[in-house]
Amino acid sequence: MAQAVAQAIEGQEMLIVEAGTGTGKTFAYLVPALLAGGKVIISTGSKTLQDQLFNRDLPAVREALRAPVTVALLKGRANYVCHYYLERAAIEGRFKSREEVQQLKSIERYAVTSPSGDRMGLASVPETSSLWAQVTSTRESCLGQDCPHYKPCFVMKARKQALEADVVVVNHHLFFADVMLRDEGTAELLPACNTVILDEAHQLPETATLFFGESVSSAQMVELARDSRAEGLIAARDFAALPEAADKLEVAVRQLRLAVKEEGGRLPAQAVQRQAEFGTVLSETRTRLAELATLLAVQAERSEGLDNCWQRALDLRHVLDRWCDTRAAEHLIRWVEVFSQSLQLHATPLKISDMFRKQLEQQKRAWIFTSATLSVKGDFSHYQSELGLEQARTASWESPYDFEHHALLYVPRGIPEPNTPAYTPAVIAAALPVIRASGGRAFLLFTSLRALEEAQVLLGEQLKREGLDFPILAQGSRSRSELLERFRELGNAVLLGSQSFWEGVDVKGEALSLVVIDKLPFAPPEDPVLAARISEINRCGGNAFMDYQLPRAVISLKQGAGRLIRDETDRGVLMICDPRLLTRPYGRRIWQSLPPMRRTRELQQVQSFFSPRNQAAREQESTIL
Repeated sequence: MAQAVAQAIEGQEMLIVEAGTGTGKTFAYLVPALLAGGKVIISTGSKTLQDQLFNRDLPAVREALRAPVTVALLKGRANYVCHYYLERAAIEGRFKSREEVQQLKSIERYAVTSPSGDRMGLASVPETSSLWAQVTSTRESCLGQDCPHYKPCFVMKARKQALEADVVVVNHHLFFADVMLRDEGTAELLPACNTVILDEAHQLPETATLFFGESVSSAQMVELARDSRAEGLIAARDFAALPEAADKLEVAVRQLRLAVKEEGGRLPAQAVQRQAEFGTVLSETRTRLAELATLLAVQAERSEGLDNCWQRALDLRHVLDRWCDTRAAEHLIRWVEVFSQSLQLHATPLKISDMFRKQLEQQKRAWIFTSATLSVKGDFSHYQSELGLEQARTASWESPYDFEHHALLYVPRGIPEPNTPAYTPAVIAAALPVIRASGGRAFLLFTSLRALEEAQVLLGEQLKREGLDFPILAQGSRSRSELLERFRELGNAVLLGSQSFWEGVDVKGEALSLVVIDKLPFAPPEDPVLAARISEINRCGGNAFMDYQLPRAVISLKQGAGRLIRDETDRGVLMICDPRLLTRPYGRRIWQSLPPMRRTRELQQVQSFFSPRNQAAREQESTIL
């Protein structure tokens, strides 16, 4: 893989490479990238991998090669303490508890002593604290060069270091933000770059779709109303109309969320607009936003903060107006995302391939796309067509790990069809004897939070009934990093996860010996973006299921399955409960895309795999290795 990457960098080519989980892909691209010289951008899918690259992998490779390269880590604005908003939070005193008062004092001390201002460096304030939103900025709320704290700004320091460094580590959201800025002529990182390496590249279609579209959220409008009020109190206390207009906008926005009766999910715009109250409240929201923008325009010269609020009000108003325009271009999918306290209005491109290809072709440089899951049985055509990478060179290497002897694929008998009410109880009933045999040490992956919550209750009752002391850790009860750390420490726990837990979970050794997947991860066909794309593929004469839905499900399944075997001594059972893996014609294509492990439908063989005698033999073999 390193040789293939070196060749692509030298020839300034596009290369898509796939290699098994835990096999050293990071080193395979870092070595040739550092040896080749020039400016390199490495983009990853998560902050966890960003930190791993910057703090561990890059220093190790740089030292081994004795390469005199400078390295910088750049994260999104929300990861850095903002001096301006920290100061404003202290003045406003808008705290929910005494705990938040103490947290603010901790952040104030940290802002004085920290060289980076990266919130990850302050462990005493939880990631989930609502105070972080008050003391960090967004792209919209940042005052830029007009800020009185511009010189000591942590974001500006990080950007300066990134511009001067040979290697810059970013995440996909930040990378695409720079791509979009290039269209406006203000991109900072891309113009000077020779090589772009996109790790965890299977996430790119989703991220690109987000950035090539437009969205406006109720949270943005509420934040604008609050900021306008706060800035008015500081710089325009004599102008009573401003806080009144801000209050009216906030009320209208909250009514907008209440006008959508659904509790959560993604809905087509047409379905929401058919709800009589929604149209009325949306119109009211647009009116209140326009009124606030007009008043802010009058007061904008009185402070940098008020000027920033005015610009934000104009931007939000234009995006909202475009979303409401029913004559929007045919290539856009208009839909609504509903959360418990807020909603977001999206306009998403039907296809992103042409847009992405245009970005790649603007300047000659090497583009490396890598992940453990980009192909279906070595076929990259689905991934290439999504991103417009038909001309890219592709390469795939299977994992060198001994899956045939170290892993078992188990599909239990007697599980009903996935769309029946009895499905999740049947999954837990089938998984229980396997969890008992593995001594806990299990990771249960679900395709929905609803199934996870039902499974958590059922499993807790069953374990208690049988007197099995396997701690249950569930997504949402603690932060992801805390859950994984606790899972490793306990050594016999059962971890339940959904969505984000399908990837990025790296637990080596005996602590994770069983991965249970409840269903094949097909995206719900009623999802508005997916439904529109399915309709378009079928309209053009394609087969949306085989060409689009199935490849996406296979790539997601490979991510989940990849949690099991993380190094050459790992062993375990992958249990996929969905009967469609064997009863549907497409099932063969799915399991053939998984690593070549032995397959069984017999519980006895699984129990034998975990038996003490086999365990002793495995431990002896591990000692030899």
